[in-house]
Amino acid sequence: MGSKVLLMLLASAGMVLAKKDEGPKPVPWSFAPLKRVALPKVKDKVWPKTRIDYFILAKMEAAGMKPAPRAEERVLQRRLAFDLIGLPPTEQAAADWSRAVDETLRNPHYGERWARHWLDLARYTDITPDWLDSTKFSYLYRDWVVQALNEDMPYDRFVVRQLATDFLPECRPQDRVALGFIGLSPTYFKELQLPPEIIKTTVADEWEEHVDAIGRTFLGLTLACARCHDHKSDPITAQDYYALAGVFASVKLSELPTMSDEFWKPVQKARLQVAAMEKQMADLKKKKPKDLAEQAKRIEAVIASIKAATPHYNMEMANAVEEAALFVVNKEKEHGTKLDYKMGMARDLELMKRGNPNDLGEAVPRRFLSAFPSKSGLPRKFTSGSGRLELAQAIVEDAAPLTARVIVNRVWKHHFGRGLVDTPSEFGNLGEAPTHPELLDDLAGRFMEHGWSLKWLHREILNSATWQQSSLAAESEKRDPENKLYGRMLRRRLDWESWRDAILAATGQIDLKMGGQASAISDAKNLRRSLYGASDRQDMDPMLRIHDVPDPGAHNPWRMETITPLQGLFALNSPFMLEQGAILGRWAMNHNVDEIYARLFGRAPSEHEAEVAKAFIHGREQDAAAWSQYAQALLAGNEMLFVD
Repeated sequence: MGSKVLLMLLASAGMVLAKKDEGPKPVPWSFAPLKRVALPKVKDKVWPKTRIDYFILAKMEAAGMKPAPRAEERVLQRRLAFDLIGLPPTEQAAADWSRAVDETLRNPHYGERWARHWLDLARYTDITPDWLDSTKFSYLYRDWVVQALNEDMPYDRFVVRQLATDFLPECRPQDRVALGFIGLSPTYFKELQLPPEIIKTTVADEWEEHVDAIGRTFLGLTLACARCHDHKSDPITAQDYYALAGVFASVKLSELPTMSDEFWKPVQKARLQVAAMEKQMADLKKKKPKDLAEQAKRIEAVIASIKAATPHYNMEMANAVEEAALFVVNKEKEHGTKLDYKMGMARDLELMKRGNPNDLGEAVPRRFLSAFPSKSGLPRKFTSGSGRLELAQAIVEDAAPLTARVIVNRVWKHHFGRGLVDTPSEFGNLGEAPTHPELLDDLAGRFMEHGWSLKWLHREILNSATWQQSSLAAESEKRDPENKLYGRMLRRRLDWESWRDAILAATGQIDLKMGGQASAISDAKNLRRSLYGASDRQDMDPMLRIHDVPDPGAHNPWRMETITPLQGLFALNSPFMLEQGAILGRWAMNHNVDEIYARLFGRAPSEHEAEVAKAFIHGREQDAAAWSQYAQALLAGNEMLFVD
C-alpha cells in the first residue's frame, strides 16, 4: 500500500520514473526507402501539366471533387513574384509561363527570399548578448546562403558545406563563412565561479541544441528527445543521441580568418598588440594619473600606426568552428570551473543517465543513427576528427530518402501554405502522415535525380496546374476546408518581411542593394530589404516581435500568424507607416486613382473603389494630409497584406 501511495505522489509531482524496455519502436514511414509508383490514372486528361497534377487530381476525383479554375494572369504574376523573390512584380513578365518562371528564378532577389526561409531554420542572428564573442561578421553566413541559393548549389552539397566546409580540400579560407550554421549557434551563459557540476549541465544543454538543430533541420527528427532516454515514439536510442553529441563535444565555436595564413599571421600579431595596448589604456583610466591625456594620446598614436602598417588589419572573420575536445574541469588552485579545450582532438561522450552529465555510463563512440545503416550494414562511424564531415555525408547519403523528403516538403509548404506533411520538422511517428505519400516520394526521387537542384523543384511546382489554381473555389472550401486535397490555392498572408518590402517598393523608397552588415529595422533611415534588418537574440526589435518574426535563438520551421491590436496600431500610427503614407500621398496627389491602383496592385480600381476614393478626396484635392491618409489606408489594406 505504501509503495502505491509513493508512486501516486511522485506522479503528481511530475517526476518521470524509469520504465522497463517497452520493446522496439515502430519504424516511421519516413525512414523507408523511396517508393516510386506509376502515375495514377485520372478521368480529366486535359488538366494535368506536370507529374504533380496526376497525383493531386487522382485524389480529388476519388473524393468527387474538381480542381479550381486557373487563376487570372495578374494574380499568378503577383503570386509568382512573392513566392520566389518576396517582392511585388515590377514589370510585365514573359508571355510564356515557363519562361516567366525561369526569369524570376534568375532574379538575384530569389536568393534573398529563400535565404530568409533557411535562416529561420538555422537560428541566424546578427547580434548576440554582449558577454559572448563578437558576431559583427555574422552577415557573411547570411550572404553565403543567398549566394548559394542563387547559384543553385546542389542541396546535398549545401548541407555538407554548412557542417564541414573546412574538411573539403577544394574550399578556401573565405569559404569558412558557410560554417555559420554551427558557428552562430546559441551559446549559454556560464558563470565559471560555479563548480563544474553545474557548468557541465549548461555545456550539455549546448550540445543538445546542436543535435536538435541538426535533427530537425536536415532530417525532420526530434533527436534531442533521446538525451534522457530512448525516444518514446521513434527508433532513436539514447546511444544514438550521445553518438551525435560527441561530434559537438569535439568542436569549439571560433572566429576564423577569411584569408590564408600568409595574410592572417601578421594581422593576428598586430591585433594582439593592439589588444594589449587597449588594456593598458583601460588600466590608465582606472588609475587616473595626472598626465592621463598625454599618455592616452601616445598609446592611441601607437595603435593607429600599428593598424596603418598592417595590411588587411580589418580582415573579415568567419563565425566558424575549430576541432577541439571540450572537458569541463575544476580550476587549478582556486574555486570554480575551467573549460579545457584540447585543440585538434576529438572525444566520445559517456552516456549521461537521464541526461545528467554528473551521472555517467559507458562511452558511446561517435557514429550516425542506428536506424540508417551505411553500405556496410552498420551505422557510419565517425573517425575523422570530430566527425562533422562523416555526419554530413551520412545525412545526404545514408539518410538520403528522408533528407530529400524533408527539404522537398519544406519547399512545397512555402509554395502552398501547407505541407504534404504539415509538421515540416517532425517526420517521426508523432508528426502528421503525408496527405499524398506517393507524390512526396516521386518528387523526392526526381529531386535527387536532378542533382538535388532546388530551382528544378521550384520549376516543377510552379509549372503545375495545381499551383496555378485560383483561390476562389467555394465548393472546394466547403468540402475540404483544410485544403488537404489541394483543390484550390490558399489566400495567404505575407510574412512581415515581404509586407514591409512591398510597402517600400510601392512608395519607391526601397534600397535593393544586396549583402553587407545589418542595421536596425526600426531605424527610419533603413530602407533596405527586411532581410538586412538586424536580429538580436537578447533584445528583439519591437517591430519584429509584434509581427510574428520568430526568436532567432530557436529553430523555426514555419511562421506563426496572429492578428493583434498592436499590429493594427502599427498600421495606423507607426512612424514607418505614416512616413510611407506621406511619400505615396505626395505622388498620388499628382496622379489619378487608376494610376494609383496600377502602381500598388497591378490592376484598375473597381467602380466602388473609385467612388470611395473620389468621395474621400472631394474638396481636398490639394490637401497633402488627405492624400497621405488615403495612401496609408491602401498600404494597410488586405490587398497589400495578402497574396491570392
